[in-house]
Amino acid sequence: MSLTAGSRPDGTRPAAAVEEPVAALAPKAVPEKHAAGKVPWRVRLRRDRALILMTLPAIGLLLLFNYVPLLGNVVAFQDYDPYASSNGITAIFHSPWVGIEQFSRMLDDPEFWTAVKNTIVLFLLQLVLFFPIPIALALLINSVIRPRVRAVAQAIMYLPHFFSWVLVVTVFQQIFGGAGIIAQTMEQHGWGGFDLMTNASLFKFLVTAQSVWKDAGWGIIVFLAALAAVSTDLYEAAAMDGAGRWRRMWHVTLPALRPVIALLLVLRVGDALSVGFEQFLLQRDAVGRGASEVLDTYVWNVGIQFGDFSYAAAVGLIKGVIGICLVLGANKFAHLLGEQGVYRK
Repeated sequence: MSLTAGSRPDGTRPAAAVEEPVAALAPKAVPEKHAAGKVPWRVRLRRDRALILMTLPAIGLLLLFNYVPLLGNVVAFQDYDPYASSNGITAIFHSPWVGIEQFSRMLDDPEFWTAVKNTIVLFLLQLVLFFPIPIALALLINSVIRPRVRAVAQAIMYLPHFFSWVLVVTVFQQIFGGAGIIAQTMEQHGWGGFDLMTNASLFKFLVTAQSVWKDAGWGIIVFLAALAAVSTDLYEAAAMDGAGRWRRMWHVTLPALRPVIALLLVLRVGDALSVGFEQFLLQRDAVGRGASEVLDTYVWNVGIQFGDFSYAAAVGLIKGVIGICLVLGANKFAHLLGEQGVYRK
């Protein structure tokens, strides 16, 4: 009997000879970076080039109108004179440097602190009175069973968002002004005059009511989208366990809205120093600057009306830095509560 190469007299092969073909047929080891799911950037560039080309116009507009103007903040450290050169851009290179003089001047300006006080008071008032209203409206609309009624209610609530502030102020003037419907009705019944639009002490409540009427309906869109993602199985399971309507809202609906509420609250806190511009500018003459001056109108008044561009830029720069700090702090607080916030940990 003939023996093949590497075989024993009894016809068996050594273990190494048997394992060698098996090892040859085994798949090759995958490189570590591919096993980890990482794709080379060249491959990703070729794969996503169409999407990248589609985003280039938006990126260009963002750079042009949001990031390039940030370079103009350099005038906050200068005594900027737009007439120091043939145009305003080259005048930056011919204006003298003053360091932090504009910021020191800010600390001694009583009008600046009045604007800061009004801004903070209005932010806290809108946070307490305005922020919960879109949540309540979303819960109310979500509880409506008939689709037609729900669609009509949403359309009515959305509509004021598309009105300009000029129209909103005019509508409130026709209702709450000295010659408005309420004042005329009170005069017909022998009561005293009524003019809410010129009452400086109630102005903060007036502008909050205007913001609620204009934008509360639009704010429910995000919350309705979050409610649409809640599984109906959760409501059915809660109902089988004996939970009523309020129990289901407290234990199912509100926990589903909690991440969205945390995200919007972080963004709102970061925007605390921007309570509005046009709304306050339109009504400043009626109630006076002491009640209606906020940081946005103060920057416009100092920079545009009086031409003090360096001081206005310093105020705007401080406002932006504080806004960033508020976003980071609120986002950290959201992480402590177990929410994602604006970005992950």
